Amino acid sequence: MGRGKVRGMEITRMQPAGLVVSPAFSHVAVVPPGATTIYVGGQNGVDATGELVSSDVAAQSRRALENAGVALAAAGATFADVVQWNVLLVADADLDAAYGAIGPMLAGPGAPALVTAARVAGLGVPGALIEVSAVAAVVA
Repeated sequence: MGRGKVRGMEITRMQPAGLVVSPAFSHVAVVPPGATTIYVGGQNGVDATGELVSSDVAAQSRRALENAGVALAAAGATFADVVQWNVLLVADADLDAAYGAIGPMLAGPGAPALVTAARVAGLGVPGALIEVSAVAAVVA
């Protein structure tokens, strides 16, 4: 599986002129034809039995991202193949603690993926403070 490459072609990630340049995300990603698209459903900070790992947002954030990594690996992908991350945080959760916990896990070579984040009133898993989902693209 390619790390952001499709049949010798790379996923193009752009920071268009006129938009703020961020080291944390790209504004546009173009996936060339021939890629297999992988959708990872919302992952919370739960263990393999479905129990929350902690009531702490940093611990839940790390585990949610680890769970997303397990799901990606099952489809033959890694974080490097992610084109879009979606992050939902419960409204009163500590944003700095959440991103502080997962930022190092997402850091790596190349341009970052697109990131959409939102604060929500609650999540489907009682007590969950974060949910992450992703869209990735790899060689078919």
